[in-house]
Amino acid sequence: MTIYERLAACGSEQYREFQSKLVPNIPKETILGVRTPELRRLARELFGTREAEDFLAALPHRLYEENLLHFFLISMLRDFDACAEAVETFLPFVDCWPVCDQSSPKVFAKNHDKLLPLIRRWLASEHVYTVRFGIRMLMNEFLGEDFSPEYLAWVADVPGEDYYVKMMVAWYFATALAKRYDESVVYIEQRRLAPWTHKKAIQKALESFRVSEAHKEYLKTLR
Repeated sequence: MTIYERLAACGSEQYREFQSKLVPNIPKETILGVRTPELRRLARELFGTREAEDFLAALPHRLYEENLLHFFLISMLRDFDACAEAVETFLPFVDCWPVCDQSSPKVFAKNHDKLLPLIRRWLASEHVYTVRFGIRMLMNEFLGEDFSPEYLAWVADVPGEDYYVKMMVAWYFATALAKRYDESVVYIEQRRLAPWTHKKAIQKALESFRVSEAHKEYLKTLR
């Protein structure tokens, strides 16, 4: 079967209805209703095959699940340069938050020195989901041992009024408040974020089990 046929065989009308409500900005007819575990299983089966190579070269895709599958395949690449090139080729075609958010290339974790300049470029993009992906990579990879306080400023200074970018900025700061409280709370105290994003970051921090109760009580006073 072709990749499309394999995807269609896994589709569910009920799940399609559910997914279409989560991604209202893309046409419902582009959604088959394939669950993520099935997509990841298919990615594992295809990875390393000529069929997968041809699929990755066939941009743009028409279906939501094809885009998800594309990013899952990219995330499995073991060579950093090849993975980064594939990511940069694909990012302009990302058109919704689930495709942007569900893939995290494993090879990035071992190549932070090469990844950081790419993140800076992604943050400066005019494409919403490229910016969102850059913030998420900064959140996933650089709130641990390789953290630097300047990264908080990079995210705080991301411009724009797009909902999906602002929500990712809020998510980043909520995570930073869990992992790097002392450095990140200053941005909340000084109201460095836009008012909506400021409130959303506090809300998400209050909902997090990783933020201490003492810190939550203080954050409530900053809303």
